[in-house]
Parts: sequence; C-alpha cells; structure tokens
Amino acid sequence: MITTTEWIFTIGFLAAVIIFDLTFAIIRRNKTTSFLEAGFWTALYVGFAIGFGIFLPHWANDELQKEYFAGWLTEYALSVDNIFVFIILLANLKVQKEKQQLVLLLGILLTIGIRGLLIPLGATVVSHFSSVFYAFGAFLIYTAYKLINEKEEVEYEEGKVVAALKKRGLGTFSIALIALGLANLVFSLDSIPAIFGLTHSAYIVTTANIFALMGLRQLYFLLEGLLNRLIYLSRGLSFILAFIGVKMILEALHGNGVEVPEVSLEVSLGVIVLTLIVTAITSLAATRERR
Repeated sequence: MITTTEWIFTIGFLAAVIIFDLTFAIIRRNKTTSFLEAGFWTALYVGFAIGFGIFLPHWANDELQKEYFAGWLTEYALSVDNIFVFIILLANLKVQKEKQQLVLLLGILLTIGIRGLLIPLGATVVSHFSSVFYAFGAFLIYTAYKLINEKEEVEYEEGKVVAALKKRGLGTFSIALIALGLANLVFSLDSIPAIFGLTHSAYIVTTANIFALMGLRQLYFLLEGLLNRLIYLSRGLSFILAFIGVKMILEALHGNGVEVPEVSLEVSLGVIVLTLIVTAITSLAATRERR
C-alpha cells in the first residue's frame, strides 16, 4: 500500500521534472533541437523511468515493480506511435522547426492533464464495477483492429479540423496546439484501459503514464527520421492491445467463477517486451535500404 507521504514525494518529484522541462523548452523555444541533443535527453528520461522502477520495491513491493515495468513499456510504446502521428500533424501544418518545441511541450502537458482526470475516474470505475473489464477488453480489441490504419484516419480527421479552424482565423500555432490536444484525447482513451489491464494500482497507472510522457518532446526530434522505417509499429501495438484486451476479459470471467486460463504478469511482461523487439527488428530489416 502506497502511503500519502510516498504519493506526495513522487508527485513532487515528477512535477519538478516537468517544470524543469517546461522552463528549458521556453528558454530554447527559438532554437532547433539537434539529433545528439535529442538523443541525450531521451536517454536521460528513459534512465529516470528505469531507475524509478528499479528502486520501487524500497517503498512498494516486487509485484508492483513488475506491473510498473509492464505498464511503462506499454505506455511508452503507445507514445512512440503517437509521436509519429504528431510528426504527420506538424508537417502538414508546416509548423516552423523552432516553434515545434513549445507546441509539443504544451501538447504533452495537455496530455498529462487529460490523463490526470481520466486515471482517478478509471480507478473508481474499476474498483466498483468489475464487469467494466469486459467493456475495457472489448474496447482494446476493437482499438487494436483500428490501430493499423490509425495514422491515415488521424491525418484525414486532422485535415477537416484544420480547415474549419482556419476559416475562423486561427493561426498555425493555435491550430497545431488544438490538433495535438484532440489527438491526445483520442490516445488517452486507448491508453488508460490498456494499463488498467495490467495493474489496478492508481499509483502505478499514474507513474507509468507520466514517465512514459516525459521526454516525448525530445523523442519527437529523435524519431523524426525514423518515420518511414518503423513500418510494423502499429501492427506490434495492435497485437499488444489485443493481448491485454483478451487478458482483461479472461480476468473478468475468472472473477465470476468461470474456469479459464489465467495470464500471469510475468507472461504479460514477456509478451510485451518480445513483441516490441520483434516489431523493431523486422521493421528496420525491411526498410534497411531507406537509410
């Protein structure tokens, strides 16, 4: 059980990192982020996330540590896919490189705010209505099916939204921020059920989500050149979401006394890691001539 003091310390630490990132982005708002700089900050934030998971058993337990790593890997993989959609949106809007820093950070802060509202709601629903796992599971399986064509659909919807906003006289910066906000809302609706399929702990859901969102601004500039190479990412994420969806339905059936196989957290973590590795290797191998 996570104490109030541990919650306060954790939220205080995460808030300090976010404020630092916001300040740094504002200072460098008119500068272009280099590949080397993006790589350094991405590695630093990933290191923070892994370090948090390693030390987690000092105030939690080993089970929550496994849930954290499974949740963080899933959320981070979904965030990478979201980054590619952001690249498409900002490229279509022709946002200047120097302005992309602030647009991205404000969009990420908006995502944290949206998830900050959805996580307590999801935790309350899960704790009071066990049957919600049927709905969450079915929704994730449906999302897995839709995810394969996600980029094309988001690009089409974004085009309609942008056209409407331009008619109202909004500038490129404002339109980009609104477009990212709408995309973030859609992504959050996929993300929250996915992580509740791996853990029931609001603490793990919160920390895994925030650590997965940290450094996405720098990750954007790091992955920009890989847009056409990770061609199987959506398929890999589709498999992960479908797997978690089936796991949630099996868990709900088991809770209602139905004899069905149980999927352990170790198996879930293994499936997630293996899927991401296979997805990355096969994508890079299939596109090695595009370097």
